[in-house]
Amino acid sequence: MNVQGRINSVVDSLIVQDYILFGSVFILFLLFMILAIILRNKKKTSVLLVILALSVFFLGPTVGFVQMHKFLFKNEVQLVSEKKLEFTKAIVIQGLIKNLSNKNLNECKIIATAYKKTSNEFKNYIFRLKPIQKSSIVEVDLKIGQSKDFKMFIEPFVYNKDYEVGLEASCR
Repeated sequence: MNVQGRINSVVDSLIVQDYILFGSVFILFLLFMILAIILRNKKKTSVLLVILALSVFFLGPTVGFVQMHKFLFKNEVQLVSEKKLEFTKAIVIQGLIKNLSNKNLNECKIIATAYKKTSNEFKNYIFRLKPIQKSSIVEVDLKIGQSKDFKMFIEPFVYNKDYEVGLEASCR
């Protein structure tokens, strides 16, 4: 997919609340910049307002988008069971996804990741940043309060030492 196609797919997936968020962040940025210009004689206050404006401009859309989508499309994913198959290089994962939001979810992308596991908690945190293997599926039409069972595979999975499986879901 080319760059223009990726940009179009991102813009198509935005909802009204995203546009409201981006607009308010831009207005807040302008407000802080105008205030910094008005108070230009007070150097420390002006510099602080410019730094605050730039922070709002660069961090506001990203942090706001993530937090707003966590709130609007709240869900819960549970790992029911996972089993490494003996004769096939795969892991079978069974789980449950539940809609905890106040609206129906059109689709949820469920991502399963396999991580190396050690007795050292710091290493386990580092290993989560670079998983051994990932797999994903999409569940559609999840009504308010509804739960759905799902089954997925991580394949080919050739890691022979201790591992841990994590689940997360991104819904809209």
